[in-house]
Amino acid sequence: MKTVKTVQEVADFSVSPERKLFSATHEEILTGLTTDIYFVKTREILAKLGKDETRVVAEIFGRRDGIFAGSEEVKNLLEDLGLEVWSLPEGASFSAKEVVMRISGLYDVFGIYETVILGILASSSGWATAAYKAKEAAGDRSVLCFGARHVHPSVAPVMERAAVIGGADGASCILGAKLAYQEPMGTVPHALFLVVGDTVEAAAAYNRFMPPESPRSMLVDTFKDEVEESLRLAASEKVGLESVRLDTPSERGGVTPDLVRELRAKLDMAGYSHIRIFVSGGLDPERIRILSEAGADAFGVGSYISAAAPIDMTMDIKEVDGKPAAKRGRIPGLTHSSRLERIL
Repeated sequence: MKTVKTVQEVADFSVSPERKLFSATHEEILTGLTTDIYFVKTREILAKLGKDETRVVAEIFGRRDGIFAGSEEVKNLLEDLGLEVWSLPEGASFSAKEVVMRISGLYDVFGIYETVILGILASSSGWATAAYKAKEAAGDRSVLCFGARHVHPSVAPVMERAAVIGGADGASCILGAKLAYQEPMGTVPHALFLVVGDTVEAAAAYNRFMPPESPRSMLVDTFKDEVEESLRLAASEKVGLESVRLDTPSERGGVTPDLVRELRAKLDMAGYSHIRIFVSGGLDPERIRILSEAGADAFGVGSYISAAAPIDMTMDIKEVDGKPAAKRGRIPGLTHSSRLERIL
């Protein structure tokens, strides 16, 4: 695919007034329109100096510890460009300043993509790291990523795929789950109960119309006390209840450990010890640990993952035409890294 090579091409490009969404298309990313302008200027200058055939080796490292994600997307971006690429595998942990990726080839071919590559790795690794921390707090309990509503839809699938890479057991965003080779997870929102008018009636309709493999997990905080509503659902043969979901809003104190303990105890006393407790709403690792100890069985984590800070990534040229090179403050030549695996 033709990529932008001169500042004149940038000047000639204009955004259509009929454009409905502001997110970049795949074609715009691949042609270099989401890069920083200084890479286009560099490319044009090197071409005019006759140095566009210069071969370099560049290394990428993160500024803090994390879980690595995004390399599959970078691989797809760079394939068929005549490059050699080594990378940590997705899901691997890395430490600050450790080399996570190495790219070898003509600078003119991949320099235009530095902005894109670093952005992919920074965001994906940040999301994966947050998911890892949430799952670590949950232990053997399930964690689902419910973060799509907190980010722009153009990156929601990337975020939820990264969450699965980081350790989340599933994701609610359809495209995000499919990109992670999973089926999307989730049942219904409060809207169903509000429109139907009764929790048991709505849950019975779900059980009637949804396929058998769809989990029977119902919200219990729409109309009545959470414990009362849970017992009503459990007692109805039309519901087929497997778990109840607590999503009590902050206006009513949120989901507390005492609420989880009370619900667990009363479900057990009524003979429903098989019914699990799923918790969502403003969860972070600390709250996950506390609610796990209180008896929660699974968690839906949204903003903690989606709002995770990107892990700043830096790309350094370490060789030029086979000779060690680096800017001041960096050590010229390739960095030893036995964990890198060739992906291109």
